[in-house]
Amino acid sequence: MTSTDSSTHQGFTAEERAAMKDHAQELKAAARRGSRADKAAEAERDVLAKIAEMQDSDRIMAERVHALITAGAPVLAPKLWYGMPAYALDGKVVCFFQSAAKFKARYATLGFSDQAKLDEGTMWAAGFALTEVTPEVEARISALVKQAVS
Repeated sequence: MTSTDSSTHQGFTAEERAAMKDHAQELKAAARRGSRADKAAEAERDVLAKIAEMQDSDRIMAERVHALITAGAPVLAPKLWYGMPAYALDGKVVCFFQSAAKFKARYATLGFSDQAKLDEGTMWAAGFALTEVTPEVEARISALVKQAVS
């Protein structure tokens, strides 16, 4: 069999490998933490630190998204997930913020896992591109997060 460049598997990108390493470190750090309260407080500090490391536009959006999610759905616990700020219910990620810079994308993403209760017929959106967090976008994010945990 001959191989062509177009059919050669290139494996994971450097960004994907970095995300997997981040996740492995997150799991190790969580295993070392003490009480449930200590784990929750440390996880939120980790999320805020990750947000603080982001580039300006991503950081501004991530700060607003974090504030909206923690205020609108206090049952969700902030945590890092593959190096991204995420919000979990009973340990399972419901939604996450992915900065544009993380995967060298054109826009940041607010994503929802299959744990989110966003079901709408036989097809619904589970990810939303973000270029700016306006008052209208804030209202939409708040509504989605509330629906996701209802």
